[in-house]
Amino acid sequence: MRKANIGVAPEGLPFLFLLALTTLTFAALRCWPLALLFLVFTWFAGHFFRDPERVVPTEADAAVSPADGRIVRVEPKADPITGEVRPCISIFMNVVNVHVNRMPVAGKIEAIRYFPGAFFNAALDKASTDNERCAYLVRDEEDRPWVMVQVAGLVARRIVCRVEEGDSLARGERYGMIRFGSRVDLYLPPDYSAVVTNGDVVTAGESILARKFRA
Repeated sequence: MRKANIGVAPEGLPFLFLLALTTLTFAALRCWPLALLFLVFTWFAGHFFRDPERVVPTEADAAVSPADGRIVRVEPKADPITGEVRPCISIFMNVVNVHVNRMPVAGKIEAIRYFPGAFFNAALDKASTDNERCAYLVRDEEDRPWVMVQVAGLVARRIVCRVEEGDSLARGERYGMIRFGSRVDLYLPPDYSAVVTNGDVVTAGESILARKFRA
């Protein structure tokens, strides 16, 4: 059965509750400058933690974006789980993007690896190797390996993982989020190629990032 969605990521509800309560408290005390300030904070939290529904493409042999944002790199790199060099697509999320991450393809979570690290600007290339990150090895329905990596950024200090090893998820299904500016790297299997370039703006669960080679 499809889970109900209230349009806000669950991780944001405590922030929204506390900020709204603080706003109401200052308003009740007639401390209008602080009430207005916390009203702005409440709006920002609601905007940041929004989680809209997405229309997931049904096209076969295609991978959708795991994150909202802008493509900052498309290049071969060694993925952090298997060490194999693969085509890698990097998506940078700024503070105004939706930060809920979604599955690029249907598949099973085969492995999850957490790497502690620094908090450089997520748009920098060294963020892929030096920043705190969480990597997922996904085995799709045709036994292809995909690796997704959530990378913490200069402001982001909290990577949220909602899945466990052994979970099976559909294409476009939510698997986690990153709080504030951050990045997601997607490593493709050998028979897929990117259909996006640097500077493209993409939407999680909807924008197609890669397609299978056609014989």
